[in-house]
Amino acid sequence: MVLSTGQLSRALDPSRRSETSMRRRHRKFIGVFITIGFVVVYALVAMALAQGRLVQEAPGYVQGLYYAVIGMAWILPIMPLIRWMERPDAT
Repeated sequence: MVLSTGQLSRALDPSRRSETSMRRRHRKFIGVFITIGFVVVYALVAMALAQGRLVQEAPGYVQGLYYAVIGMAWILPIMPLIRWMERPDAT
C-alpha cells in the first residue's frame, strides 16, 4: 500500500490520530484473548519452575513466598495492556 504525502501527513498527525483509533469495545475484545493467552503461558511456566529442585527442596515458608510472589507477578507485565484496553474512546 502506497500512501500519498497528504495521507501520510494525516496518518502521522496526532490531532487526527483519534479519527482512526480503535474503539474501546474492539480493544477489549482483542485484549481479552491476549490476556487469556498470556495467563495460560504464564501459569505453565510458573508450574514448570515450581517443579524444579530449588523450589521443591526449599522450606515451606520459601515455597509459600514463591507461590505468593508468582501468583501476583503476572499483573505487572499485563498492566500496559489493561491500560490500553480501558483508554476512553475519542469523541
